[in-house]
Amino acid sequence: MHLLLSANASQDLSATPAKAAAVIRVCAVLSPLSYALDLTEGRPMGHSVRACIIGMRIAKHIGMPIAEQADLFYALLLKDAGCSSNSSKLFHILAADEIRAKRNVKLTDWTKVGWDSLQYAIRHVATGKPFLERMQTLFRVAAKQQTESRELVQIRCERGAAIARRMGLADAVAQAIYSLDEHWNGVGYPEKLVGAQIPIFSRIMNLAQTLEVFEVCRGQKAALEVAMVRSKRWFDPDLVKAVKSLSLQGTLWQGLDKEVVLEDVLALEPIERHLMADDATLDGICDAFAEIIDNKSPFTFRHSTGVAAAAVAMSRQLGFDELDVTFMRRAALLHDLGKLAVSNEILEKPGNLDAGEWEIIKTHPFYSYEILRNIPTFSELAEVAASHHEKLDGSGYFRGYTAEQMPLKSRILAVADIYDALVADRPYREGMPLEKVFAILEKDAPRALDPVCVEALRTACGLGSLGKALSS
Repeated sequence: MHLLLSANASQDLSATPAKAAAVIRVCAVLSPLSYALDLTEGRPMGHSVRACIIGMRIAKHIGMPIAEQADLFYALLLKDAGCSSNSSKLFHILAADEIRAKRNVKLTDWTKVGWDSLQYAIRHVATGKPFLERMQTLFRVAAKQQTESRELVQIRCERGAAIARRMGLADAVAQAIYSLDEHWNGVGYPEKLVGAQIPIFSRIMNLAQTLEVFEVCRGQKAALEVAMVRSKRWFDPDLVKAVKSLSLQGTLWQGLDKEVVLEDVLALEPIERHLMADDATLDGICDAFAEIIDNKSPFTFRHSTGVAAAAVAMSRQLGFDELDVTFMRRAALLHDLGKLAVSNEILEKPGNLDAGEWEIIKTHPFYSYEILRNIPTFSELAEVAASHHEKLDGSGYFRGYTAEQMPLKSRILAVADIYDALVADRPYREGMPLEKVFAILEKDAPRALDPVCVEALRTACGLGSLGKALSS
C-alpha cells in the first residue's frame, strides 16, 4: 500500500470513484470506519473519534512534536482495530453477550478484586442460564480470570497492531495499539510494562478513551475524578496533570457535545502530515476491515473475501469495466460492517433465532449503511453494500426493497452473499457442493434473486481456476 503525504487536503466530493481515490484523505475514510470498531466494543458510534479529539488535545498541550502527533492521530482512530478478534473467545468464556460485557468493563477497574468486580461478574457471566450452570461458570471464570484476561488482551493487541501494519501505517502506530492496555503501575497487559516503558502514544490513548467513556456515561466531573483516582496506577501522572489543566482552561470537552464530530477530528490531523489515499491504499483499508469483520466469529471466517470473489467473478462475466469491478470488490469487502454490532451470542447460536434475536440480525445492513455513507465518494457504495439482504420480491431487509429499487450492482451482491454462505466451510458443517448451491439459488430466481446474476456466477464457476478461487 502507498500512503501519500501532502499538504494539499482538498477533496472533490463530486468526483467519480476513480478520481476521488487520488485525492481523498486517509482519515476521511478511517474516521467513519472507526464507528464499526465502536460497535464491537459496545460503545456509541463516535467513541473513537471523540477519544481521538481528547487525545490530540492532550498531545498538543504537552508539546508533542508534529510528526509524532500525526502518528498518534491514526493510533487513536484505530486503537480498537483488534477488538473483534477476541469476541468469540470472550463469548465462550462468559457464556453471555460479549458486547454488553465489553461495554460495561470500561466502567470497571478490573485490576482490583472487590465488590465492583463481583457485581460485574454477576451481571455478565452466564446470564439466563440455570442457577447451577451459572454458579459453575462464575467459579470457573473467577479461577481463570487473570490468565484469560491476559490472553484476551494479547489476542486483541497483536491483531490490532498487525492490522495497522497491513494498512501501511507507521510502526509507532502499531506499537501504540499493541500496548493500549498497559498500566502505569505495571499491572496491565499484555507485557506488564511499567511507567515510561509504555509508549507515550499508548499512555495518551488509554487515558483519552477512559475520559471519553466516563464523560458520556457519567459526566465530566466523574471522568476527571476517575483520571485522578487512577493516576499513578493506570495513568501517567503527568498526563493526568495535563488533563486537569485543559479542563481548567475549558478546552478539554469543547465541542464534544455535538451530535457529529467527524469534521472536527479531520481538522486535528497535522496539515504538514496529511495522508492521502490512492487506489492501492483504499484497497488495503478495505482488505483490513474485511479481516476485522471476519475475525468476529469462526462462523464467518473469510466470508467477506469470499463474497468479494463471487461479486468480482459475476461483475467480469457481466462485462463490467475494471473501475466497476473494483467498486464491487470494495462493496463486498465492507458489506458486513454492521455485523460487528451483533453479539456472538446471536452469531454463534446453534439453534434457531427467536423473534428478538432475528430483529437484531436484521439491523446489521442498516449499520453498514450508516457507517459507509459518511465516507466521501462512498454514497453509492453504501447503498449497494447495505442492500445485500434485499430481495427482488420485497421479502428482504432492512428496507424491504423491490426489484425497481435494486440496481444490478445490488443484485450481484445479494447473490454473492448467499453463494458464499452456502459454499464456504463452517465450523458446524462443510461447504455445500456447487450443484446443490446452484439448485438453491435457482429456486429463488427470478422471484427473489436475479437469474442473470445467478447464471453469470454459474458460468464463472465453470471456468476451472476461477471456480477453485471462489470456493477456497
